[in-house]
Amino acid sequence: MITRKATFDILSVEARDVLGEGPWWSVADQTLTWVDIRGQRVRRAALDGSGERAWPTPSEVGFAVPNEEGLLLLGLRDGLYWLDPVTGNLAINTLVGVGRTDHRINDGKSDRRGRLWFGSMHDAETDATSCLYRYDEIGVTEVLGGITTSNGLGWSPDNTVLYHTDSIARRIMSYQFDVESGEFSGGRVFAEDPVGYVPDGLTVDADGFVWGAKWNGGKVVRYAPDGTPVLELTLPIARPTSCMFVGPDLGTLAVTSAAGGNTDAEGERLAGSVFLLDVDAQGLPERPVAMSALPHAGN
Repeated sequence: MITRKATFDILSVEARDVLGEGPWWSVADQTLTWVDIRGQRVRRAALDGSGERAWPTPSEVGFAVPNEEGLLLLGLRDGLYWLDPVTGNLAINTLVGVGRTDHRINDGKSDRRGRLWFGSMHDAETDATSCLYRYDEIGVTEVLGGITTSNGLGWSPDNTVLYHTDSIARRIMSYQFDVESGEFSGGRVFAEDPVGYVPDGLTVDADGFVWGAKWNGGKVVRYAPDGTPVLELTLPIARPTSCMFVGPDLGTLAVTSAAGGNTDAEGERLAGSVFLLDVDAQGLPERPVAMSALPHAGN
C-alpha cells in the first residue's frame, strides 16, 4: 500500500463544523450539501465557498439527501423530515424507532434507483442494538440488525455490491445487491481496521474502488474492489468523517471532518473543515431521492 500526505484545499466557509458528515454533491447545481451533526445544522456551498447557506435543525442531523424536486430529506434523531431550502420550513415525514431514546439516526444515502438507505446508532456506542433501514415505496423497512453504529454506505458502479460500515465493529461489509428489488444477501468482511481508529463514511469511485474515512485515524484509505488497501492519504486532523467526489469532472474528493482529537496546532486549527483532496480518480454522480421510489410525495 502506498502512503502519502494528502494534497488539499479547504472549503472556504464561515465556520468549522463540530461534527461534519454526509457530503452530497449535486452535479446539476454544482453545490455541496453536508451536515454538522452536533452543531445541528444542514450546510450548503459551492466549492469556492460562494452561495453559502445553513439551516438549523431541532436535533442531531445524520444526513441530508436532496430529492428530485429540490427538497432535502433529513435524518434527525427520531425520524425522517423534509426541509424546504427555500423557505427553511421543516416537516415530519416518518418517525423511526419510536420510544428508543438512547438511539438516533446516523448516516444515510440514496441508491441508483432513488431509494433511501440509512442507519441508526446507539448513543453510548456500547450496544449492538441499532439497525440499517431502507425507505422505499412500502415505507421504512429494517433490513439489518445487530449494529452498534451504522455508518458509511455505497454501491459498486455496476450496482451488484452494497457496502455498509459498522464503525464500532471496525468493519466495512460487502453484500450481493439487486438494484431492481433493493434486496441484498450474502455478506463478507470487505475491510477491517485495527484497534485505535474506526471506519466512518465512504464513497465508491468510477473504477469500483472504495474510499473510506478513518475516525481517529487521520486518513482516507482507498481499497481495490477485492478489499485490498492500495492507497492511504494522511490528513493533519484526527477525525475525517466521510467523503464524496465533487467538482465539474467529479475528480476532487471532498472530506468532512470533526473537531477534537488533535495533537498539534495545525490539526486543531483545521479540524471541522471540509477538505478538498487532489486525487487521481473520478467519482460517479449521485442519484437524488426519487419520489416514485417513496410511498407518498412527502410534504
